[in-house]
Amino acid sequence: MKTALRVLLNRTFLLCTIIFLGATNAMAIEEPEYRSLEKAGDFELRHYEPRIVAETMVDGAFSDVGNEGFRRLADYIFGNNRKKASIDMTAPVNQAPSSEKIAMTAPVNQAVLNDKWRVTFTMPAKYTMDTLPEPLDPRVVLKQEPGRLMAAIRYSGTWSQERYEMNEKKLRSLILERGLKPVGDPIFARYNPPFTLWFLRRNEVLIPVERQGR
Repeated sequence: MKTALRVLLNRTFLLCTIIFLGATNAMAIEEPEYRSLEKAGDFELRHYEPRIVAETMVDGAFSDVGNEGFRRLADYIFGNNRKKASIDMTAPVNQAPSSEKIAMTAPVNQAVLNDKWRVTFTMPAKYTMDTLPEPLDPRVVLKQEPGRLMAAIRYSGTWSQERYEMNEKKLRSLILERGLKPVGDPIFARYNPPFTLWFLRRNEVLIPVERQGR
């Protein structure tokens, strides 16, 4: 009985997410700010500005952790957070938790860190660490990330581990050809909701890099 209820709740959550993403997909979705320094075919060298991310660490297989991490982070931005608010000019003065919804951004990032998968959402640029509401789920953490140089390769198709690894290998070759040095773990970035046709999806592999001699 519990298993059936869990399946039903998961399906309901996914359906609500699909409806939400379907609505927002028709509008502009904020993406992390960066400057394109070099572009050749599917390869691009970017400089990303500092940003705040909501992150969660997930155990499991490549194909499974993205959905679990997405669920936790979507739960946070859809209102499972706490913001202390005081209301003046009334009697009495009340102070109580309230929920705040945070706009969806793209992409959803997935990377390996200490034998776990780190799944992140970038927070909208209008927020600071002081103005973002506190997550209620202790598995969701807000972090400030510095600006950094990233090599990226863009591809369409499925979210399979095989396609990801194939493009990661290709990107590493392009990095070496350009005399760049990898300085971090690769990141799998997904820009589209799950119902997007596979050949219309925007997927990326990103690797932090630095120029040789720096």
